[in-house]
Amino acid sequence: MGLLSRRAAAFALLALILPILAACGGTPPAAEPVVRETVVVVQTAEPIVVTATPDPDQVVEPTTEGEPADEADEPAAAAPSGAFSTPHPILSDVRVRHAIAYCSNRPELIESVYPFLSDEQKEELLMDTFLPQGHWALATENITTYPFDLERGQELLEEAGWTGEPVRSNEDGDVLALNFTTTNAQFRQTWGAVFIQQMAACGIQVIPTYAPGSWWFGSTTGLARREFELGAFAWVGQTDPAGRTLYACNQIPLPENNWEGQNYMGWCNERASIAITAANNTLDRDERIRQYAIVQEEFTRDMVSLPLFNRLEAYAASNNLVNFRADPTEYYTANAFEWELSDGGDTVVIGLTQEPATLWTLIESAAVQRVVSFLLGVPATTSYTYDFQPFGLTQLSTIENGAAVNEEVEVSEGDTVWNTDGEAVELAPGVEVVTADGETVVYESGTLTMMQLSVTDTWVEGLTWEDGEPVKQADFELAYKIDCDPDSGAVTLAVCRSMADVEFHDDVSYTVTFYPGVQWPTYFSGLLTFYPSHLVLSDGRNLADVPASEWSSLPEVVESPLSSGPYTIESWDKGQRMTLRANPNYFQGEPAVSTIIVQFVADTNQAVAQLLTGEIDVLGSETLGAGTEVEMVIEAGEAGTIQAFVVPSSTWEHVDMNLYRR
Repeated sequence: MGLLSRRAAAFALLALILPILAACGGTPPAAEPVVRETVVVVQTAEPIVVTATPDPDQVVEPTTEGEPADEADEPAAAAPSGAFSTPHPILSDVRVRHAIAYCSNRPELIESVYPFLSDEQKEELLMDTFLPQGHWALATENITTYPFDLERGQELLEEAGWTGEPVRSNEDGDVLALNFTTTNAQFRQTWGAVFIQQMAACGIQVIPTYAPGSWWFGSTTGLARREFELGAFAWVGQTDPAGRTLYACNQIPLPENNWEGQNYMGWCNERASIAITAANNTLDRDERIRQYAIVQEEFTRDMVSLPLFNRLEAYAASNNLVNFRADPTEYYTANAFEWELSDGGDTVVIGLTQEPATLWTLIESAAVQRVVSFLLGVPATTSYTYDFQPFGLTQLSTIENGAAVNEEVEVSEGDTVWNTDGEAVELAPGVEVVTADGETVVYESGTLTMMQLSVTDTWVEGLTWEDGEPVKQADFELAYKIDCDPDSGAVTLAVCRSMADVEFHDDVSYTVTFYPGVQWPTYFSGLLTFYPSHLVLSDGRNLADVPASEWSSLPEVVESPLSSGPYTIESWDKGQRMTLRANPNYFQGEPAVSTIIVQFVADTNQAVAQLLTGEIDVLGSETLGAGTEVEMVIEAGEAGTIQAFVVPSSTWEHVDMNLYRR
């Protein structure tokens, strides 16, 4: 079955549009785009002077010019009346927020949950902005950093009027105490306890609540209702930074806007808000980098959300396996066609503690499913190290190289457009849209100018199914028909519904034209996939003739799909193993490893034991997790018994500071 890459598939399912919560101890809601113009203003720091440096690892401390002694004596700027209109008596003071950052010993927090890492590995997990090290949009200039500095933190609290010990208080006798809310997962309780001790050393009393994830990430409780002062959780980073719902002024959840948005801090920095909106309203990467740099500058200066560290991902492989590649934003089987065995062997065993529910990527998004699916198809693109690379495509289909066009078009009442709620609607009075100049407006009458995006994807020549049949135009047409059918069971049809027209040119290329207003930031990563239109099913029907509603029950789709990738399915013994054989018709050539066995193992400890005895050759992060078994793998790697890989994951821990109280 033709399938999309890890991130391209996520794009097709709209997972790249917004971050999602990483619920360590709970299940988070999916992020949704919202556009309500409720503006709350909070006091922010005065402009600061920071020495620019091209080295992201160099620590640059903010000058005291950014922390004037009298700035917190002024009341916060006016905010709407109603809930969350009262500035928090402690956290609305930028000096207190800076002090919390300086008093946080982040390497010590990492040590508490990952004591087995080297100092160098811990350093790789540190974050200064909302983007991880190595990200294409990470800013390295004009960023305020906060190295652990207990003395500086205490000085700032003194300046803000908080004195005394062991717990500070102000001249009115109010105690410097803050509630700290997070999940009841042991991981967060561990580093949370250390964080509380660090704050105590600065004279800040932190009162913890370790809540069930179902409450903390509930749709009407916890974060969604801003029921916290200091709140800890994780965001899942991605190749495209997105972030508008997190940091724009009009994305602050309030009763007045039905709690829409994910700006839980209540942070409204006009410069940052304009920039984050601009970054998500242009497809020009250089301009996006410039705008994201502005957001990071303001984000780190105002310190409304303290980035702590990336979580750890660990991978392990036999010393016998050559060309294994671990990466934070791509699955390790993405380059399985390049694997070799140094002893000349022909079989690699992958251990999984969870079994895929189906091999049809459209309706299954579990990591274990993707691990197997990469062995069976040709992705349009790969997404190593927070960026995209063409694979099945001849090139990324960008505006810069002419494969995509983003042009101004005039629209008027009755035309179908893409509104700010992410829906294709008829333009009529009251419909909110984004104009060609990036302005959000409510349509009244007449003509508007909007941007319309058209993308031409061209796939490489020579793509072939395992039975020797070449991939052809009818295969792309079939995939488009099925994937965009509401009866298919797809997680979302948002991208499909944003397409105004699809024109198929030949066996390797097609052009997708979107409705005016559609500006998917990862438009260049491959828009369609392909299915074997020639396949005859065991019941005698042709796959192309089967309604979409039946596909999820077809063995030829969900259990033994026809492969276009480096391997083919030979057998799947449920609960035991999958056996895959090298595909001699793979367009990159038949892989050197002739057999891959996916072994289903009862638990992680058993999987590690089998790795160390040589029964298993590969364990990925989806199996290893981050417990004591990781330490065992790392020790074995240091001893030379196996290959061990420690990678900063795209998931990052942080502490949000609620700037207003209910």
